[in-house]
Amino acid sequence: MAHQILMVEDDDGIALPLRRTLEREGYDVDRAATGGDGISRVGAGGVDLVVLDLGLPDMDGLEVCRELRGQGFDGGILILTARGGELDRVVGLDVGADDYLAKPFALGEFLARVRALLRRAVRVTHAPAAEGAPAATGPAPSGLRVDPQARRVWVGEEEVALTSKEFDLLALLDEERGNVLTRERLMDEVWDENWFGSTKTLDVTIGRLRQKLESASAPVAVVTVRGVGFRLEDRPGDA
Repeated sequence: MAHQILMVEDDDGIALPLRRTLEREGYDVDRAATGGDGISRVGAGGVDLVVLDLGLPDMDGLEVCRELRGQGFDGGILILTARGGELDRVVGLDVGADDYLAKPFALGEFLARVRALLRRAVRVTHAPAAEGAPAATGPAPSGLRVDPQARRVWVGEEEVALTSKEFDLLALLDEERGNVLTRERLMDEVWDENWFGSTKTLDVTIGRLRQKLESASAPVAVVTVRGVGFRLEDRPGDA
């Protein structure tokens, strides 16, 4: 089945050529011309990737991104914008975007970003609590359970909603819990060895992951090893 991409872009001069390009690559593409329509379309389900312009007529694209993540959308979000400043880039990532592409851009780079995000795109179906609870054998001793096949995370009996990149980071750190994973390895395995963007996206995503783990009272912490990378470790007294 072809991946479903939603393009939230009001400018025909940008949206139409990009849509034709994506469809030639075999993707199913829908388009929304306003942020509100985009939010409604994602809410209907089935979207793997959102290509999101920041300059929308009804609302700022950053607010659209924040709303999508707040509603539990776990697919990829690629921001397109004429704003090229580092501050805007970091803010975009901080509200939940996975990648950020400044206009003008080459179609080849655009497609490379799309492919990189879709390689890791997984549609997450939230099952009822009785069906989605941890197995009868119980959660891991630390109280955190990561299920790589279902791409789901629990703290005790509470499921923690993570974006695709947040899950990939946590799963990799959990797989080698206690060991330091270098920034280079995390970028290569969670993003792509041919990643074009700033490594600040790693720091922003780690920050969001920490917040979600803390909000869920997870008995683990993502620890920064300055100049090297990160490790996942049990909190004292929770091991």
